[in-house]
Amino acid sequence: MSESGKNRRDRAAAARDAANAGERRRERTVRIVGGITVLVVVLGIIGVAIFAKNSQNTDPVALPSPNPSAALPTGVLPTDDVHAYGVPYGTGTADVPVLEIWEDFQCPACDAVEKANGAGIESLADSGKIRLIWRPTTFLDGNLGNDSSTRAAAAWGCAIDAGKAKEYHNVVFANQPETEGTGYTDEQLLAFAGDAGIAGAALDTFTTCVADRTYVDWTANSTGVFYSSNIQGTPFALLNGVEVPTETLVDQPALEKLVADAAAAPAASASPSPAAS
Repeated sequence: MSESGKNRRDRAAAARDAANAGERRRERTVRIVGGITVLVVVLGIIGVAIFAKNSQNTDPVALPSPNPSAALPTGVLPTDDVHAYGVPYGTGTADVPVLEIWEDFQCPACDAVEKANGAGIESLADSGKIRLIWRPTTFLDGNLGNDSSTRAAAAWGCAIDAGKAKEYHNVVFANQPETEGTGYTDEQLLAFAGDAGIAGAALDTFTTCVADRTYVDWTANSTGVFYSSNIQGTPFALLNGVEVPTETLVDQPALEKLVADAAAAPAASASPSPAAS
């Protein structure tokens, strides 16, 4: 081989080595940045959750009492279901893992989870890998001295009847007031229907449903289950009855692995276990 040919081959090999080294550095950087992003999100959620738990009101408003005969939105799980009063979403069948998430529409930490990975969680439900159950609670009304969580959740029930459970749920969180305790106005809750795609006769029905406070008792019943389960705050997620750490809930690859592991494991109890947020 000529000297010039050898030099060309050496230069080509060196270039390949440099490119491979660069790619390895890039992959390490992506992993590090991804890990830092998840950590920042989790720390932010923890900080917000502590604030939410410490924002107790010394003179809370009176909240609705549970009503066993309360009307339920279309498809909401009945009183005798282990996930009573929950809102099922997605295409998952009975044999896939169940991911239930307790949420309060005034909860800043819930909003942070929604922004960080709400779409990822919904994608698992859309693809049938999980049975997603949203579980509404309104405990922050008592903490913050308003009834905004109750009114928002009750309006969501009206949107569920209109077939817009996901859309309205997401619009409410997307418009959560920046200052905790400000709450949602009735005008906002009605306007959210248009953003969620409710129109025509369905919008008329929705408006009447909200005005009549049709599903206020449903929200009270669900909140009663929340308290009786000794859950200390929101967001609170369970996969087949086992608590899902917040850092997993906002990290889609980690959540997908947890779901895959649960699908491969023997069925576990789906009853909520008491735990702190």
